[in-house]
Amino acid sequence: MLVVISPAKRLKEDARSPLPVTKPVFQPRAEELAAKASELTAGELGKLMKLSDNLARLNHDRFANWEALEPAPAALMFDGDTYAGLEAESLDEDALRYASGHLRILSGLYGLLRPLDEIKPYRLEMGTRFKTDKGKNLYEYWGSAITEQLNEEGAAIGADVLVNCASQEYFGAVDPGTLKLRVVTPMFYEMKNGSPKIVSFFAKKARGAMARCIVENRLESVDALKDFDTGGYAYSEELSQDDAPAFVREG
Repeated sequence: MLVVISPAKRLKEDARSPLPVTKPVFQPRAEELAAKASELTAGELGKLMKLSDNLARLNHDRFANWEALEPAPAALMFDGDTYAGLEAESLDEDALRYASGHLRILSGLYGLLRPLDEIKPYRLEMGTRFKTDKGKNLYEYWGSAITEQLNEEGAAIGADVLVNCASQEYFGAVDPGTLKLRVVTPMFYEMKNGSPKIVSFFAKKARGAMARCIVENRLESVDALKDFDTGGYAYSEELSQDDAPAFVREG
């Protein structure tokens, strides 16, 4: 199976890989987007992505000095809640190699990334209304390219299932109608006063932990996902639906 996760806004720019790094499959298109973004002022970037003045200036400077930026492996550079669950830096080399074939990161700038693909520090969310000659936003910019690449990479490893551990914003770049893989989306709940609730912070971390469980244990079947118990979660038959296995823990 393949598993997809979202990128993160917070970054560790000094991340290094114990294994040889790879190049993003959509590198030319990422460079095209970065060049387009470099034409914007800090104010325009801030308005586009609803950033504070400091973050707007930081990201303006990144795009303006794109060629000089130091790259780092994607799964080790991203440092958000999902990556606190993934803990890529503690995966052994065999697990990292397996992840390179089975874990993908959806990206507004790079489209689709393998864990050890070298990327430059950036911020450009998939939901950004960033106009290009391909459309009015990044969904239109990427079009069918991400879905087609997932089909190709799924076929290359003989996968028939895509485990969606990404956010709705990022998985919106995938077209379920043309995706040749069965999509399974795990759901994570906290029990609050006897009722199951989705808490964003915990759900993001759990999605990263699920991705780690898949690559660390080389899971190949949907039924095997039910054994996931990281962080105290347990599979719930009652809350599960078709292709949406549910996991609950006491809040």
